[in-house]
Amino acid sequence: MMTKLNGFAKGEVINYKQWTDNEFSITVTAEIGPYVAGQFTKLALPDQNGNWLRRAYSFVNSPNHSLGAHCMEFLIIDVPNGGLSPKLGQLHVGDKIYVGDKPSGFMTLDEIPETATNLWLLSTGTAIGPFLSMLAESETQNRFERVILVHAVRTRQELVYQELIEKFQQEYAGKLTYLPIVSREKHQHIMSGRIPELLKDGSLMQAVELTPDKQNSFFYLCGNPEMVHDTRDVLLELGFQKHLRRASGHFSFENYW
Repeated sequence: MMTKLNGFAKGEVINYKQWTDNEFSITVTAEIGPYVAGQFTKLALPDQNGNWLRRAYSFVNSPNHSLGAHCMEFLIIDVPNGGLSPKLGQLHVGDKIYVGDKPSGFMTLDEIPETATNLWLLSTGTAIGPFLSMLAESETQNRFERVILVHAVRTRQELVYQELIEKFQQEYAGKLTYLPIVSREKHQHIMSGRIPELLKDGSLMQAVELTPDKQNSFFYLCGNPEMVHDTRDVLLELGFQKHLRRASGHFSFENYW
């Protein structure tokens, strides 16, 4: 017998896209509470014993997209021996899924200080998802003079959403710079390494032809805890301050597991 699941809306899978052997996107429909770009909610499925498996995932889509806010896309990595992700990976179009009805998260456009004109979005792996959500907002396009999207992955195949990013680059008309980084392969025209090191030695700034300053730059870090921790340390070394609601700063972050 299944235990009761409070705080979730029943939804349906309407699209599934496999990116790599263990990385995929699902699009689901469900009637949930309002959300804004950059936020996350939880997905849930029952296990074989009727107990609920649940985990937080960020929206890849803007709530203002043409399909409507009830239509939501999530980028997921199938974690070996994971509880929920292998089950999500086995879903098909038409299958039922449960979606948290109260989205949350503070990595949003509203949190960025008004003084910021250059926005740096530093991500690893599936953590590019919430940044794609932000880039889909007209506010992002209108508000900032430059937006730098950095996506660090292990292999070139993991550089997902290339078509969408190209579309954004056209829409942003020179304002958006995309910098892919691959750590476990060497490719011509693709940087190699880790975000913290490339930031520390100036390679990252050189690659995007922009040096951040304390007057007009803001960084969002999203990804694996090691990247977030090390990048935070580098930013502090460079003289940037962590952003707090009570004290405006230059960077904020979200660990992705």
